[in-house]
This record gives sequence, structure tokens and C-alpha cells, in this order.
Amino acid sequence: MYGVVTRNAEEVRWPEFDRGFYEVKDVTGRSAEPIEDAVNMVSCFGDNAAADADPSLVPVDDLGRPATRDRKYFDWAYVCPSREDYREGLFEIIDDCTEANEDVRLDDIGFPRAEYCRCGICEQNFEESDYEDRFEWRANVITEFVEEAVDHVPGRVYMTLYPDPYPGHLYERAGIDLEALEEYVDEFVVPLYDTAYETTYWLETIAKGFESALETPFSIELYAVNVDIDNLIHATEVAEAYGKDVFFGYEASNARAALRRRRADDREGVTHGEPDGDA
Repeated sequence: MYGVVTRNAEEVRWPEFDRGFYEVKDVTGRSAEPIEDAVNMVSCFGDNAAADADPSLVPVDDLGRPATRDRKYFDWAYVCPSREDYREGLFEIIDDCTEANEDVRLDDIGFPRAEYCRCGICEQNFEESDYEDRFEWRANVITEFVEEAVDHVPGRVYMTLYPDPYPGHLYERAGIDLEALEEYVDEFVVPLYDTAYETTYWLETIAKGFESALETPFSIELYAVNVDIDNLIHATEVAEAYGKDVFFGYEASNARAALRRRRADDREGVTHGEPDGDA
């Protein structure tokens, strides 16, 4: 199955795509009305607008350095996952989404890095908790959030994962306990983005890592913006050897062209290369 991830509502209806994901709230803080013929997506703890409007929401490390996009290695600003008022706002957005479509995709879940968050609220909550290990406490914060979010979703729950299957990395960096979250999530989505896909060895390596790490089904999301169509076709072949489905991000026209060419080539017996390794 092939799907599209988009901010343009009309693209989810293109016949080349079996499923559409529509961004209702993205990392910029931009918001849109949910639509009924797509899985509506909510960026949870990535939110530039919220961070700009209220800097006290931003996670800080033990030196007080905020997780904002003007610092190295952060592409967007984060909101601390411990903030109850902000979380309640997310649940309201999720409720709006499910009024349009009962399936929801949860995006940008987790703490920004291993050293976050040491804000006053996190410090107090950790001290008052039953946990002695801070990583365990962080993972519990994230798992509880996902559990509560899922209670608001009557349909299928998708959750985006950072593309790092190395054992312990998601747990230490983001507070994501895969084993605990598999109880609540119906399907994970792993974005494996490249601007060229001129080589796909790394794509296969990461996909194989998630195949080994997960029991829950996962799909792979590819970046389609300005990518050579032959390269995108080859990346699709690799991705579908491991993922349940393949989704294309943010340039539906290029993804559509790749799928059309691939289907035409399949009818004519043309191939674009086989995935390396053991599919």
C-alpha cells in the first residue's frame, strides 16, 4: 500500500495513493482543520509557535540551555512533555481530529535529547515520583502521555518514530520505550528521509533494524521533494521489502509520477534494481 503525507487536502484524494496523512498541526505550530478522508496528523512536542509564545514551555538541560531551533542539532523548538496544560491542548486537537476521522497519527513524541528536561516542573515531578532512575521516569512520562492520547482515539493509532533502531537509543534520547508503547500503538511510521537516495544501503540497514526491534507493524516514509524519480522508485523497492507500507512526504506530484512509472515498468517487465541484503 502507498500513501502520501501532505499539507494539501486535495492530494489525499489522488487515486495513486491508498492512504493519506494530513497535517493538522505541524512543528511550526501551523494548524489546519481536520479532514474526514485522511488520517489526521498531530505534532505533539515539536511546536515553534508555542515555544516562541511561551519560552517557559521549552525543555532545558542541566545548564539551562533550551531546546530551540536556533541551537545546533535542533530543527525545531520543543515543548516539555511534562506540561499538563499543553498536553490537555493536544488532547483537544486529537478530539477534533477524531470527529472528522477516527484514525490519528501522533507525531514528534518524546524528549529532545538525553540531557533534557531539567526544568523546574520536571525536577519536581521526578523528585516526587517513585523512580530513582531518571531515564525510567522519562520513559514513563512518554508512555503515560501516549496511553492517555490513545484513549481519545477510537480508531487506528499511528505513531512516528525517530529513525534510530540502535538498541537503547530511542529510550535514552527521547524517553521512548518501544516495548511499553507497542501495547498502545497499532502501527509505527519511520521517516527515512534523504534528498537524493543515490545509495540505499543505509535505508536498508535502518529498516532492517526496526524489523528486528518491533513486533508491531511499521511503515516507512520516504521524502519525495525534488528526488530523482528513478532513485525514488529504487528507494521504494527497498522500503517495501521491510515496511508494511510506503508513504511519501511533501511532494505528492513527484510521488505520483514515481508510482505511475513503476507500475508502467512492471507491466513492461522493467526493473530498477533489487534491494541489497536479506529482504
